[in-house]
Amino acid sequence: MAATQNPAANFLGKFTVLNGAARELWLTFAVKFLNFAAYTVTNLTLKLWLSHEFGYSDKQALGLVFAWGISMTCVTLLVGALTDAIGLRKTFFLGIWICLFARAVMIFAPTPWFAIAFGLFPLAVGEALGTPVLVAAVRKFSTTRQRSMSFSASYMMVNVGSLAAAFLFDWVRQGLGERGHLALPIFDSTLTTYRTLFLVSFGLELLMLPLVWLMRPGVEVADDGVKIIPPTTKPVGNSFLTAFFEAVLESAKQTIRIFRELFKQSGFYRLLVFLLLIAFLKLILMQMYYVFPEFGIRELGEGAPVGKLWAINAIIVIVLSPIVGALTQRFPAYGMVTFGGIIAAASVFIMALPPVWFQPLADGAFGQWLGHSYLGLTGVVHPYYPMIAIYVIMLSIGETFYSPRVYEYASAIAPKGQEASYGALSYIPFLLAKLLIGTVSGTLLATYCPAVGERHSETMWLFIALIATVAPVGLIALRSLIRVPEAGREK
Repeated sequence: MAATQNPAANFLGKFTVLNGAARELWLTFAVKFLNFAAYTVTNLTLKLWLSHEFGYSDKQALGLVFAWGISMTCVTLLVGALTDAIGLRKTFFLGIWICLFARAVMIFAPTPWFAIAFGLFPLAVGEALGTPVLVAAVRKFSTTRQRSMSFSASYMMVNVGSLAAAFLFDWVRQGLGERGHLALPIFDSTLTTYRTLFLVSFGLELLMLPLVWLMRPGVEVADDGVKIIPPTTKPVGNSFLTAFFEAVLESAKQTIRIFRELFKQSGFYRLLVFLLLIAFLKLILMQMYYVFPEFGIRELGEGAPVGKLWAINAIIVIVLSPIVGALTQRFPAYGMVTFGGIIAAASVFIMALPPVWFQPLADGAFGQWLGHSYLGLTGVVHPYYPMIAIYVIMLSIGETFYSPRVYEYASAIAPKGQEASYGALSYIPFLLAKLLIGTVSGTLLATYCPAVGERHSETMWLFIALIATVAPVGLIALRSLIRVPEAGREK
């Protein structure tokens, strides 16, 4: 007679499935943490840097964010196929070195044209080189049993990085002042607060180099164990430049071939429609990166702890992500994305309510704990603080269900050998989201939450909520047309 399974042991087993995972998977998690911490510090600072350092208006600054996003997304789409052609480790290294150069330029560049041309846009290339690699690495370095938990753990690392970045963002701003300076005696110069934040992101990026170096070349993880595939022998006698250009040419040919194959696959087009709908959810995330800090400073004053408010998102996702991942392993990613999308889109409507409705909550136990204990405020707690906190809590619950499963969905339906290509496609939502940020959000911020004059910020958030609602409505209405079967999942 078969032994009765212990439910508690089965539940715990879902978390311990990563025991014995390949070294490269754990290194990927660590790189993901540092990568996203550096990226988040940059995102939270970018609009403020463009406006306060170089005098760009809200529309101009967010327009540059859109252009930056386009370049990053376009390179990401190409890099996915390039990564499949030349390997993960080489692409990792190339992306890190480009990011280090670009961040250094953004720290010290004296003029806007130089900072943008040689800092901001090269940074987009460097970030794009790492984006599909990290998605593909989670798939490549995990077994089938480890897949869901690996993606959940990877997404947890994203949020640990986001948490660290949010606290660093407030710590630097409150330590130096919103418009303060950091002395650098070794260079006989000073850095403004926002350039100092870019210096922090440079340091985080630098820490990634030794971790990537520890990854073994040619590692492949399958259900029957770890294999090391020796690298292809290079021709003897070729100069470095000759070998380099030959590799670039071969990679370009491979990239073209892989994308030709993608366009022949029917599932590819359905995935594109799915990802375009997800873009309306990603708009919320982009709003929190590029608009929320400026909104918070204008409504709550300079030095407002907007980073800690956004850090609530990371805290909740860190706690819930592995639990949700463990409990929903057997459910299709598409269904989980739809369920989480409904919650996430609904959360934004909270910000469209009159702030005065939250004054009793601000004066009560929750508001006092939030304002005085967690945020470190003194005096009366503004009703925006509990209002934002509730919104972020609800958004985070929805995000825990949908966001990690978007990448898993793209990876699960990818043909073997094209994981990075499909992983790159899963970042298409950021393109449309940044388009909306650069056009719609720029206009909304300037109109309803201006730096000077009367503000009606709840109207700005109402428009964002209505736009975000397109995602869950579309996912439900078009389910029969765009859903693709997922390997190893129930229908």
